[in-house]
Amino acid sequence: MTVRAIRLFGDPVLRSTCAPIDAVDDGVRALVRDLEESVALPGRAGVAANQIGVGVRAFSYNVDGVIGYVLNPVVVEVAGEPELIGEGCLSVPGLWHEVPRHPYAKVVGMDLDGNELVLEGEGLMAQALQHETDHLDGKLYIDRLPPDVRRVAMREIRESDWF
Repeated sequence: MTVRAIRLFGDPVLRSTCAPIDAVDDGVRALVRDLEESVALPGRAGVAANQIGVGVRAFSYNVDGVIGYVLNPVVVEVAGEPELIGEGCLSVPGLWHEVPRHPYAKVVGMDLDGNELVLEGEGLMAQALQHETDHLDGKLYIDRLPPDVRRVAMREIRESDWF
């Protein structure tokens, strides 16, 4: 299919809770192909469907050279005390802040055949699972920043050339 343009902060689709996928059809299969092609670009660890303008619960990931996807993901487990991890977002380009994330996360969803799909991991995988699931719930990583840091991030956004 194609690499899709990433929606930027300020686009209402990024703040909307995404709808569950009720049935897998050709449209959903095409969406997954677009998500996987969009995440395959260098420097990308994940792309959520709403980041490419589609308000359904699906995301792709690209971690340690493995590209995959999940439909209707739900975080079912996190472990460890949240740690501050440097994080950015394709929808908020050019910003990088320390975000509290659990060092382990587990997501359960489904694949294109309707089978249960379990994704879990530590490090970057855990971070991607939490970050992308947040997107599907209408949250951006800047929402997880402490208030004083969030004010700085908002100022950086207002002063950016893309906003």
